[in-house]
This record gives sequence, C-alpha cells and structure tokens, in this order.
Amino acid sequence: MNGDLDVDMSRGDFNPSFYLERLKDDEFESRSLSDNDSFDAMSGDENKQEQRPTKKKKKKRTRYHRHTSYQIQELESFFKVCPHPNEKQRLELGKKLTLESKQIKFWFQNRRTQMKTQLERHDNVILRQENEKLRLENSFLKESMRGSLCIDCGGAVIPGEVSFEQHQLRIENAKLKDELDRICALANRFIGGSISLEPPCNGGIGSQHLPIGNGFSGGTSLMLMDLAMEAMNELLKLAELDNPLWSSKSEKEAIVRPACTRETGLVLINSVALVDALMDTNKWAEMFECIVAVASTVEMISNGSDGSRNGSLQLMQAEFQVMSPLVPIRQKKFLRYCKQHGDSLWAVVDVSYDINRENESLKSYGGSKRFPSGCIIQDIGNGCSKVTWIEHSEYEESHIHSLYQPLLGSSVGLGATKWLATLQRQCESFTNLLASQDHTGLSLAGTKSILKLAQRMKLNFYSGITASSVHKWERLNAENVGQDTRILTRKSLEPSGIVLSAATSLWLPVTQQRLFEFLCDGKCRNQWDILSNGASMETTLLVPKGQREGSCVSLLRAAGKDQNESSMLILQETWNDASGALVVYAPVDIPSMNVVMSGGDSAYVALLPSGFSILPDGSSLSDQINTNGGMVNQESKGCLLTLGFQILVNCLPTAKLNVESVETVNNLIACTIHKIRAALRIPA
Repeated sequence: MNGDLDVDMSRGDFNPSFYLERLKDDEFESRSLSDNDSFDAMSGDENKQEQRPTKKKKKKRTRYHRHTSYQIQELESFFKVCPHPNEKQRLELGKKLTLESKQIKFWFQNRRTQMKTQLERHDNVILRQENEKLRLENSFLKESMRGSLCIDCGGAVIPGEVSFEQHQLRIENAKLKDELDRICALANRFIGGSISLEPPCNGGIGSQHLPIGNGFSGGTSLMLMDLAMEAMNELLKLAELDNPLWSSKSEKEAIVRPACTRETGLVLINSVALVDALMDTNKWAEMFECIVAVASTVEMISNGSDGSRNGSLQLMQAEFQVMSPLVPIRQKKFLRYCKQHGDSLWAVVDVSYDINRENESLKSYGGSKRFPSGCIIQDIGNGCSKVTWIEHSEYEESHIHSLYQPLLGSSVGLGATKWLATLQRQCESFTNLLASQDHTGLSLAGTKSILKLAQRMKLNFYSGITASSVHKWERLNAENVGQDTRILTRKSLEPSGIVLSAATSLWLPVTQQRLFEFLCDGKCRNQWDILSNGASMETTLLVPKGQREGSCVSLLRAAGKDQNESSMLILQETWNDASGALVVYAPVDIPSMNVVMSGGDSAYVALLPSGFSILPDGSSLSDQINTNGGMVNQESKGCLLTLGFQILVNCLPTAKLNVESVETVNNLIACTIHKIRAALRIPA
C-alpha cells in the first residue's frame, strides 16, 4: 500500500469508500511505475535497469501506526477547532503527542476525507427522499389522469410517452437507491439498528435514523453517533471484571483529580423497564433525585429501532448535586446512547459533549468532565437485573471544599457506589408500595398521597442545602454567620410569605450508622429537636419504603399526649444505605394530614422542611478502592453531617428580611449542633 496512507486503525471508524478510492490511486501509481520501467528498458538505459532493483530493495514499507486513545482524543479535539492545521500547528501537536509532523498531516488528511464521505452519505439520503417524493407525486398525477376526460373530444386522457429526461431521471434514481441500500447496509453493521430508507411521517421517527429536522446538520449528527459508539465500546471494555480500572492518581496537574469507580449489584427491576427509565429524562431525574437536581433533553438524535430503545441517542443536560452547601453543583451537557447487546443484555452510556465548545479543557466543562460512564444491565429473572455501574470523570480539586475532597475522590461521592445504591433503594421503594398496604391500614390512594407529600418535602429540603439553578432561592450575605453557612431566601406560596433557609456542613467523629440511629430514635428526640418541646416522640403511622431498616415515611407526635392536646404532627422520611443517610422532617397539622391520608390532594399542605444529610467522610474509603473499582468493606470512623433549616420569617411576600430572622436561624443551627455533640459526648 502507498506509504503516504497513514491509517489509524485504533479509531474503529472504518470507511470502505475512502479506502477503496485510495487503493485505486495506489494501483494507478503502481501501473505508472511499471510503464516507466518498460520505457527505460526500451531506451537501452542499462544503468537505470541495474540501479532500479537496488532502489526497490532499499525502499522500506511503512508500518501502520496505532495511535493511543489519548492521541486520538487530542487530535479529534483539535480537528473540531481547526481541520486544516498549518506546519507550525502540526509541529506543536507532534511535540505534544510524540508524533511526527508527517503523521499529524496524514491523520488530518484521512479525517477530512472521512468527514467528506460522511457528508456525501447524508446528501445521498436527502436526494433519495426528494426523488421518492417526486415519484409519489408523479404516481398520484397519473392516477388522477386515469379518470380524466379531454375537454375538446370528451374522451379519456392518455398520458404521453416518457421523455428522455424522465428516462435519465429514473436511471439516476435507481443508481441512488442502490448506493443508499449499500450505505445503509454498511451503517447497520456498525450502529446495530435498522436505518430507515423512508422519510419520517408527521415529523415522527419510525426507526433508527438521523432525522433532518433535529437542529443539527447531517455531518454533526453523524459525528455525534460516532462519538456515542466509541463511548459504548469503551464502557463495555471497562465493564470486564478482569480489566482493572484507571490509576487512582492523575497524570495531569495536581489540581486535576480523576474519579474512576465501578460497582456491581442486583436491582429489583427488569432490564427493559430500567432502560426506559434511564432514557426518559423525567423518570431518570425522579429515580436519582438526590443526585440529579434537574435534567432535560436538548436534542433527540435517534429514537431507536423496532419500537424499542435500541440505538436511541439524545443530547441531554443536567445538574448533579451533593447534599451539602460546600460542594458546588456540576452542570453537564452529555450524549446518552442506548444499545441492546443480546436478548437480555443492555448498555447505556453517557459522555460529555458541548456543541459550542472551543476546546475540551476542564474549564470549558465547568471544572469537571464526564468520560464514558453508564451501566450494563442483564436480566436474571423474577423481575430482577444485574447491574454494573461505571463512573469516570475528572474535576478540578480546587473547586471542592477540603472537607469533601476525600469523599469526591471515592466511589461514594458521585461515583458508582452512590449511583447503584440509589438505584437499588428507589427500586425497592417502588416494589414495596403495594405491599405496604398490609402495614399502614391506609387505602392505596391514601398511601400514594402521603408519599407524594413526603416527596415534595424532600425536594424542598434538597433545594435549601444545595445550589441548583432550578430553585428560585436568593443568596444572602449575612453578618455574624460563618463562611461555611449558606443563607438563602425565597418567596413561598405554601406557606405564604418569605422563607429563610440556612445550611452548613461539618465533620463528626462518629459513624454514619451511629448518628443515623440517634437522630431516628424517638426517645432521644427531645435532646436536639426544639419541635418536641422537651418530650420524646412516638410513631403514629409508618409507611415502609424498602427492606432496609429505617427506610420509611412516618408521622410522629409527642409521646403521652392525645390528639386533643396537640394539633401538630411531624411528617418524616428516613433512609440509610451505602451511599449515605437522610433524615428530613416538617411540622404538619392534623386536619391537613387527615385529608392526605384519606387520599386527598397533598399540594395544599404547607411545608417548611428541616433535616440532616449524612455522608461517609471518605477518609478511609478513598484509599480502599480495589482493582475492580469496588470498595473494600471497611467503614469510615467519621461522617459528614449537613444540617438544613427553613423558617417562615414573614407572612407577606413583599416583606423585607430583618437581622433578627438571620440571627434566629443561625442560632438554631449552632444550638442543634451543640446539642447533638453533647448527646453523643463529642467534645466541641
């Protein structure tokens, strides 16, 4: 093969038409060389004939150069910014990637040719659709003319002979159809779906294809599909248990930290239902509510094939949160691609992508970047699936508070353990909904209503302790408040007025389990909760949300008092698993709860939630990652506690906040922390 053809076989994006053209060029050059040899022989130039074999022996065959994944990634990044680099740029790239300028030049030549071929494919699809449209219109006109009568003679109208131009058009259409069939057959081998040859009906997408009206050009859509398939291949490789994950230490600057984790477990949901939830933005955000603050679909590039999610590709954006005011929100725009690899085996992969980016530095991704991440789902029967979750990202450690740096570097922060444990807990909760009727005595409508109210309470609590842009809170810079305390205000409808929220995080030298049990113990409630008025609390209603102890929604009231003595109850939800623990509660009145428990609308119940989020501190977890990316079963000796309180400071939405309100909520936080330390005998 020609020595000028530097083929990058590591990309996996084989382009048959491109290489066939290059092979033809090589064959032409070879023939030209043979003709020159014959001419020299006929001219009697014996010296040239004697020297030519020597030159052929000295000519070395160019070896294929297999680029590394890092080199390919950097080359692709530069290509999207500048597809025609000059000599200086090629030299700089070569020095950075340890490649020769000639290798850089040939790579860009090959990539430009490949992109040109992809665009030509897309143009062929458009032309095919236009020709098909003309054919249908022509057929319709002919059918209309069959029953038409001539105005002059009253006889039937007979279509004239086919013109030469029409005949040529039919020949060209046939050629285009053959070319399109060949391209679709080739694409199906790599995409794994069924590309439609027909234009979409009523704007819908009947099968896997690249729709024209999705906001992207054909070349961009093909490039996105190519990126998604590369990410899928990498995810499958990383899911192999014998294949160790990445190094725990970054090879880049010290401020850039990798987070590379993998976890496997059983989930109470079948593969098809789980895939549907992951590919539906609303269901996905609801399932991972403690991680995903808000999510939306930017563009639907492909809806899949055969009425399933197989081959579905969409561009999404989301905000990922950690339950603490000390950890900033991570805003991501990424591709999500789903593919079926067998009768009961699916894979869903995410990879960061920004259409308008100028470069792929961490700064352009908001300080963190998500590499191919996702899950492998395999049905095991009885409505259960085996799920392998993989998370791979890099982030700037300088953006993270020192208290949370070990946690974010472990599998529990935003890693595979966090995602899988959350998925397991939520699926258990959904499965347990019908079974809970035997324990609560409520109707199904009553159970759903109280769970819906608890859901709103949780989301309201999350909004007060994190910094998601979806929640309309205003940051308040208040005096006499520590720098680690976050003060927010918002206008509220239920209850009506101005709500003040305050949250902070701290480290405590007790285990997550010990602190969770203490906060959930009704007999110890009076040691830290001012709402108890010095009395212990008892449970009047309990709706279990899973098999784990402590995972439930409950109604509490002061022990020893009947309903006539107090009109206040406490609605509370708790859970505890490997990813952390939650205790969130809000005072509610008895008449409102009677309506809710009978199945009435819970939207009008006023809520001012407060509570605690408990996370492992990550100090021991970050050093206990095994070669498979899982966590060694060693519990941390400390935990990270986040407290959040919300109070109504004025019933008028137009009222202004006063200093006394800020001091009240600040004192509430300080007093609660002091009481918890005293009860657990933790020195200040």
